[in-house]
Amino acid sequence: MSSIRLFVLGSLDQHGPMHGRALLQLAEQEHIDDWTDFAPSAVYGAIKRLAAEGLIDEERVEKQGNYPERQVYKISAEGMDALDELRIQGLSEIVIKPDPFDLALARLDPTALDELPGILHRRLWRLTETLASEESHLKEISKYLSVAESWSMSHKFSRYRAEIEFHERLLSELPAIISDEQNRDTQSRESTKGHNE
Repeated sequence: MSSIRLFVLGSLDQHGPMHGRALLQLAEQEHIDDWTDFAPSAVYGAIKRLAAEGLIDEERVEKQGNYPERQVYKISAEGMDALDELRIQGLSEIVIKPDPFDLALARLDPTALDELPGILHRRLWRLTETLASEESHLKEISKYLSVAESWSMSHKFSRYRAEIEFHERLLSELPAIISDEQNRDTQSRESTKGHNE
């Protein structure tokens, strides 16, 4: 599922023919990078790929004032079919990406276990601060968002809250985790010592 493709095709379907600069400005106005997985600057590359695939067509060249000529694109019939599929995929697929944190937690350094509580407390603090900042930002821009866009951002906040809850539970279980890691390290060293004798 490609969010950038969905954005470009969906914008051309909703707003009609547009040039790349107009799509970039729309992405910036909608604060697209706050609630999706691409930056507004990715729009230009996506336009080239979509045009090469025949999902958007050149409509006309536009020139305004001293600005350079701009190619205006419209969604093609094939693009409408692709857009329908992307909308269904986006609403149907579940995307929860692996977090490197999990691998790092599963491969702790037994010689640095005393640093773990501080690292996790700082991580929890950053998550809490990020959520507060994002919620404050939402209040500032909420008047520009549709109801559906507000719900999209709310989904992101729900994920932050789940992360915060997970980290609070993790911190409460830290003594058991550290004890288990110390025992495993001792057993590993004893096993290695036994093999070497």
